[in-house]
Amino acid sequence: MPSEDDRPHVSGMLVEELAAHLRARDVRISDLEARRLYSRALAKPSPHPPRRAIATRLWRALDEHVDTGRLELVERVIDAADGFVKYLFRSPDGALSEAVRIPLHAPGRFTVCLSSQVGCAMGCVFCATGRLGLTRSLRAWEMVAALLHVRDETEGRVSGAVFMGQGEPLHNYDEVIRTARILSHPCGGRIAARAISISTVGLVPQIRRYTREGQPYRLIVSLTSAIAAKRSTLLPIAGRFEIEDVAAAIREYARAARGRVTIAWCVMSGVNTGQDEVDALRALLGDVPLRINLIDVNDARPDGFRRASPQELHDLLDRLQVLGAPIVRRYSGGAEKHAACGMLAATRFTQHADPVPARGSGS
Repeated sequence: MPSEDDRPHVSGMLVEELAAHLRARDVRISDLEARRLYSRALAKPSPHPPRRAIATRLWRALDEHVDTGRLELVERVIDAADGFVKYLFRSPDGALSEAVRIPLHAPGRFTVCLSSQVGCAMGCVFCATGRLGLTRSLRAWEMVAALLHVRDETEGRVSGAVFMGQGEPLHNYDEVIRTARILSHPCGGRIAARAISISTVGLVPQIRRYTREGQPYRLIVSLTSAIAAKRSTLLPIAGRFEIEDVAAAIREYARAARGRVTIAWCVMSGVNTGQDEVDALRALLGDVPLRINLIDVNDARPDGFRRASPQELHDLLDRLQVLGAPIVRRYSGGAEKHAACGMLAATRFTQHADPVPARGSGS
């Protein structure tokens, strides 16, 4: 995709596109040279670069015909309680977006939670980003550049990526899939395709397209409630799609993927933890192999949504056993520093506005 000066950005290109772009400008470059140039351009800086040198003329051609600029880091917030690191980036047009570095159980391994849009059009009432509205979708190069920035300052290995930050990833379908392709390319981000997860609040046409195309990345559907009327109040976009249609799309994906479908459930005390929710989920998707990710809500407002108490959560876990599905308690990081998804951008949405009270489910 073009950057501000109309040159394509190297972080948003596939290697074959880079080769074709340079050749169209009379640059002599073989496929092997293109792979090496692309790989080095996206590689983590190293004091010991590979022995195989890349011709100076190719570096010059890259600088002349391709944008290699970086995002501006506006803020970095470290939560000492859990080790999550939240980044706020500014694009050349001034748009703000976020990423989160998440430590994994394996020492020295991390995944990065990426935003896909500046703000969000879905309007989920428990999410900080939903309070911002949608400014624009992010371009592939911006999402890739965010991950590369995090990777480059990380001691250890970034081995995964998840699109669960600001925005609805499938609302920005083409650019998110392009980003995933770049991140999973052996000359690009070098992250295994199955270690990349893409979430959605349930955009039925896009889920069906994702299934048709046989995308190799993990799909996460943020259901949060299986009761149609309640879900439409929590996730207003749900009013556009019957919950039975969402379930049908999930069922189609499960058959095509031949595996479990991950259902994300943002847990809110007194809202979606009761037996009625479990009964509705069983009726809706009881025949589908599921994996359920429970995520604590993050809400900085005094009158906002509250996390479930230990007893309430215990009761929910007990009730969910009837589904026979693996249940994963996803840690919602960054709460100590109000660094859940959307919270940094909310406080800086405009330099001239008062900070926006933040709601968010976190990453």
